[in-house]
Parts: sequence; structure tokens; C-alpha cells
Amino acid sequence: MEYMEFLLSVDSLYCLIAGAILGVVAGQLIKGLGMVGNIVVGIIGGLLGGVVFNALDVLNVGDVADPLIAGAIGAIVLLAIVGVVKR
Repeated sequence: MEYMEFLLSVDSLYCLIAGAILGVVAGQLIKGLGMVGNIVVGIIGGLLGGVVFNALDVLNVGDVADPLIAGAIGAIVLLAIVGVVKR
């Protein structure tokens, strides 16, 4: 799937949702960025995770679990990086 095709697909929406959910969870567990900050970073990380997984051709088109997992991994990685850099 091409980069722009991915961004316009429902898979990118699933990645954003996974990132937002993990941002909310991180907001409850880690008070460093605040709730809104964690949600924003989670959404960005979810989208970046989806783009990376799509570029690696790991995502299966039409499968709901793959973009959710990709978004979750991207959000976790970016939230961890931001948490380490902020300290």
C-alpha cells in the first residue's frame, strides 16, 4: 500500500484510535506530560507506527488487528522516547 493510500485508508484510523487509547492509559499511569499531552503523543506515535509497519509491508489490508497492533507499538515507543527525553 502506498504512503498516501495508507493515510487515507481506514487502517490509519485504527492506528490513530490505538494510539489515542494508549495515550489515555499513559495519562493515567504517567503524569509527566499530562492527559492531553499523552493523548497527542499517543496519536502521533500510532500514526507513525502504522506508516512504518506499512512501509515494511507488514500490515494485511482489511485486517483490523494489524493496524491496531502497529498503532499500539508506535504509540508505546514514542511515549517511551518522549518520557525519557523529558526527564
